[in-house]
Amino acid sequence: MAQQPKMRVMKSSDLDALLRIDEQTSRQNRREYYERKLAALLDPRHTINSSLVAEVDGKVVGFIMGDIYFGEFGIPETSATIDTLGVEPKIQHHGIASDLMDQFIMNMKAAGVNKIYTLVNWDDFALERFFSRHRFVPSKRINLELTLP
Repeated sequence: MAQQPKMRVMKSSDLDALLRIDEQTSRQNRREYYERKLAALLDPRHTINSSLVAEVDGKVVGFIMGDIYFGEFGIPETSATIDTLGVEPKIQHHGIASDLMDQFIMNMKAAGVNKIYTLVNWDDFALERFFSRHRFVPSKRINLELTLP
């Protein structure tokens, strides 16, 4: 890839690009999820839009979606989460996700965030390695679940 990606804050007009990238990687149409996430992120009552996109030649080629929490879930420190990360399959392994992660981390430091959390399926070794390369380690918190009948 010749051109360095430009990082910017996500906006509502990015919806179609997010859907395109997500459909290519997940093989699902998750329009409702992304519409709901964008509406929450761009709500003027929302404190900080921390989600980013990466553009090459004016085209969105990757994104990272997260949120900042100020004392929610009984966690006293300011923390953030990463819930969705996507890069166009044809340009994966060219550093776009790492560039997005580095910018996200820099933005979180500037916002006073102490910790960033994410969830990874226990058998998604590639994603686990990606987060490990960015200094993520297993959390001391336990993820609990209840399967409803």
